[in-house]
Amino acid sequence: MTDRFATALQDHLQLRKRILALTESVTPAQLDRVPAGFNNNLIWNAGHVIATQEQLTYALGGHPTPSGAAFVARYRRGTRPEGDLATEDYAYIRTELLAGNEKLREACDDLDWSGYRPYTTKLGVTVTDLLRAVEFNNVHEALHLGTMLAQRRLV
Repeated sequence: MTDRFATALQDHLQLRKRILALTESVTPAQLDRVPAGFNNNLIWNAGHVIATQEQLTYALGGHPTPSGAAFVARYRRGTRPEGDLATEDYAYIRTELLAGNEKLREACDDLDWSGYRPYTTKLGVTVTDLLRAVEFNNVHEALHLGTMLAQRRLV
């Protein structure tokens, strides 16, 4: 693993720690509340960063997503929160925020990424390999962390 890759994964871990801390700083009711002017809530954003990271890395790399197709379908781009989430969903998301970084770190060395399919994001950034996917994902997660910080003030 190159220094650049190690740095990208460390940045990812720091973002995930901040998102986790934010989800733990509010009540379950606040996690579920959709603030005025938004179309999603805090817990949806936390689930969304997990789903998107898995799509950008595992799915485009030709591997199954660790959280499974149903989870990704619930939190992918274009979805919205559908009612209150069960306690199990909160627990899974909170656990997976950090566990997902460790899984990805291990997968970087253990899986074959040579079949990575290039993808152009909604922002017009073309992701061509796993390193670029992790780097772009960090930008994506930072954007959602900013949204979550704004939402926390309103719930």
